[in-house]
Amino acid sequence: MKHISFYIAFILIIFLADMISIQLAFTQEKSSNQNIAIAIHGGAGTILKKNMTPEMEKEYQEKLTEALMTGYHLLQSDKSSLDAIEAVIKIMEDSPLFNAGKGAVFTHEGTNELDASIMDGNTLKAGAVAGLKHIKNPISLARLVMEQSPHVMMVGEGAEAFGKQHGIEIVPQEYFYTERRWKQLQQMLEKEKSDSVREKKMNVLPIETDEKKFGTVGCVALDMKGNLSSGTSSGGMTNKRFGRVGDVPIIGAGTYANNRSCAVSATGEGEYFIRSVVAHDIAALMEYQHLSIQKAAEVVIDKVGQLGGTGGVICIDKYGNIAMPFNTEGMYRAYVDKSGNPVVLIYKE
Repeated sequence: MKHISFYIAFILIIFLADMISIQLAFTQEKSSNQNIAIAIHGGAGTILKKNMTPEMEKEYQEKLTEALMTGYHLLQSDKSSLDAIEAVIKIMEDSPLFNAGKGAVFTHEGTNELDASIMDGNTLKAGAVAGLKHIKNPISLARLVMEQSPHVMMVGEGAEAFGKQHGIEIVPQEYFYTERRWKQLQQMLEKEKSDSVREKKMNVLPIETDEKKFGTVGCVALDMKGNLSSGTSSGGMTNKRFGRVGDVPIIGAGTYANNRSCAVSATGEGEYFIRSVVAHDIAALMEYQHLSIQKAAEVVIDKVGQLGGTGGVICIDKYGNIAMPFNTEGMYRAYVDKSGNPVVLIYKE
């Protein structure tokens, strides 16, 4: 009987040990799934503290914090990274502070043309829109293209017609007017005019003006299920012509997400980011050369600089690590640290 009792006790111990092991594994898996992360940007460029009033600096910090924490709280409530990104970017699109949506810059003709894209790192599905003139929140239309159509990119009137069919909010062109952006266009047109007069006097061929670049907005996020997503939205370049489209709606250039590596949103001189396939290049370096998120992002931004381009990126890898390198004087950027606190940065550290 003693042998039988000992045997039963031994079996019970083994059973309890297995149960404890299973519970620990479940707890660890649940804990790892809660490793959420989020980062945002509001554009990169010549952003100097000496040119920023305390009031304007406070405005940017408050709006970046509002957008960031809105996305973070959605992730905490087990919403998808796509949901967080759309909500974050809509807040920034609705603000006149950023070159996206309400704060979009003007084209040479005095209109506003908006671009946006979004990508799901789990399925590698993506949606992009370009040349929009009446869509209040381009990021929402980009998501609709991804989820409600067989396509990746739609442009201009066709994209807007698709949006109308799906109940996207339509606004008149006047909605996008801001005095600040209008003055920027007038200053650039005046410079263009004076440069043209100078060139005629010197009897030289016209040269392309050095158009000042203005940034975009973007967000990258990792949700509780371990899915990465990225999104970017922009009003393009002040004084742009001929239906110019930058890197923002080009998947792999301004936006990219893949659960195997990272999520990326870029801001800067779009032509260089397109030619460098910036967002995908970062993911490729991580996947094929096993570089860290920080190293891969730095390498690619250095490549952009070698070509003569300026800008930056925000990136998150599948473990929640964040990188935000840039080669300009500043970049509006923010992330939530491991303690759940917002960190907002503007200038070069």
